[in-house]
Amino acid sequence: MALPVLSSSAVKFRRVLAQFPQELSLAFAYGSGVFRQAGASAEQGETNMLDFVFAVDDVVTWHMMNLLKNRSHYSFLKFFGPKKISTIQGYGAGIYYNTLVPCNGRMIKYGVISTDALIEDLFHWRTLYVAGRLQKPVKILAQNENSRLQAALISNLKSAVTAAFLMLPESFSEEDLYLQIAGLSYCGDFRMIIGEDKFKVQNIVKPNIAHFQKLYSTILQDCPQVVYKHHLGRLEASIDKSPEGQFTQLMSLPKTLQQKITALVNPPGKNRDVEEILLQVAHDPDCGFLVHQGVSGIVRSSSIVQSAKTILTAGAKKSVTYSLKKLYKMTKGGLKKPS
Repeated sequence: MALPVLSSSAVKFRRVLAQFPQELSLAFAYGSGVFRQAGASAEQGETNMLDFVFAVDDVVTWHMMNLLKNRSHYSFLKFFGPKKISTIQGYGAGIYYNTLVPCNGRMIKYGVISTDALIEDLFHWRTLYVAGRLQKPVKILAQNENSRLQAALISNLKSAVTAAFLMLPESFSEEDLYLQIAGLSYCGDFRMIIGEDKFKVQNIVKPNIAHFQKLYSTILQDCPQVVYKHHLGRLEASIDKSPEGQFTQLMSLPKTLQQKITALVNPPGKNRDVEEILLQVAHDPDCGFLVHQGVSGIVRSSSIVQSAKTILTAGAKKSVTYSLKKLYKMTKGGLKKPS
């Protein structure tokens, strides 16, 4: 089966990348302009906005060079210079988006994040904003030899599998697993109430199972609780739901998620260590629900701040245009439930 990455993607993406300063530690493309989603035609995929994320070591210098090269991409914030832009970037999810940018005959949106902030999010799920995108298939366009970044990318995928195991029942299908993983970064996101297609997660996963398999096969093959028959494209899982098994998984979750979970069950004024609280959670029949609530707490706060920041980074006109496009997609998606 041919993987549904849109045609001539390599050349198309390289041409876009050539328009920007090249000091990138990681660059990737994602979203419906890269991977076809359920209910969308090939023609729609070729006209959808292309989404990119650029990770850079020196944010101020990169914005300075990009202002010289692509000043029109920025809102009124360009008048305040690269240092102010970098300061604003640091709020919320630590990423600065320029959206509705014409480039090589397509509309694109690109986010800039510091390499350190990205690594922090991948290891610890501080915001789950970019880490969440990298839990789903993306098109890697450039990556330097940063061993810490590479370790963080793998750690993020392993954490996604662990969190999904805790939230799923004892036995589940491979598709169930990928639906749970793909949904992590949408838990608690207010935009899923207004602004996003209600079937977004299913639309992402169902046509792209092969891409999810490619992303997670090594991790699943190394997981003792999973029999992964890759040649048959089938996963057989039997997750240890004993308190001991759940405690081991809880202790391997990212730091921020552990903190969110402990805050849910630890009464104010009680000073207990994380290990003690997670042991209590491991014995709780609602352990999976508490993990879900913890993830939601991370996503909710970062999505609200990041969306508010868009008014500054995109400017009022682009913000309204972008929001209207999202609302149109939401209403269109709501009329047609995926099969």
